[in-house]
Amino acid sequence: MRPAAYSRIVTTTPDDHARNQTPVLFDAILTPHRSLGAPGFAVLMTVVAAVNIGLGVSFMLQGAWPIFGFCGLDVLLFYVMFRLNYRSARLFERIRLLPDELIVERHDARGRTESWSFQPYWLRIAIDDPPEHHSQLVLSSHGRSLAIGGFLSPGERVDLAQALRQALQSRRGMDA
Repeated sequence: MRPAAYSRIVTTTPDDHARNQTPVLFDAILTPHRSLGAPGFAVLMTVVAAVNIGLGVSFMLQGAWPIFGFCGLDVLLFYVMFRLNYRSARLFERIRLLPDELIVERHDARGRTESWSFQPYWLRIAIDDPPEHHSQLVLSSHGRSLAIGGFLSPGERVDLAQALRQALQSRRGMDA
């Protein structure tokens, strides 16, 4: 079984209803996966810099001294591209199911937030079965649709769809 891409799911108990005016029935924070952490990035940059400095020095000793500058530029571009990649990892989506609405918040890398609200009773969750790489997890209600979790793998999107469907069924059971 693969780990869930969302960092947490919070469900409530009857005791929570007594303590809180608006109980949260489902709460998921979706974050993009980055396989290279900070220590790995430091090691990678050290190796890339060492190789480029070695190549640059060897070219300089052979009389091709301008190539040494290009080796430094190569390392700088490599560093900048990774920093931009890590910056994009700051985006996340939060999905919260309350008794009267489902709220989706999308936070981008610059800190801007977009928010959508759906009435949970009429909410439909759609994803291809079996999922493919380009399959989208789509929430739709009353003629409005929203694709969520675009940065998740297909299996993670299916897991999220199942967890969200289960939470919606539990919520709908509260009305009966």
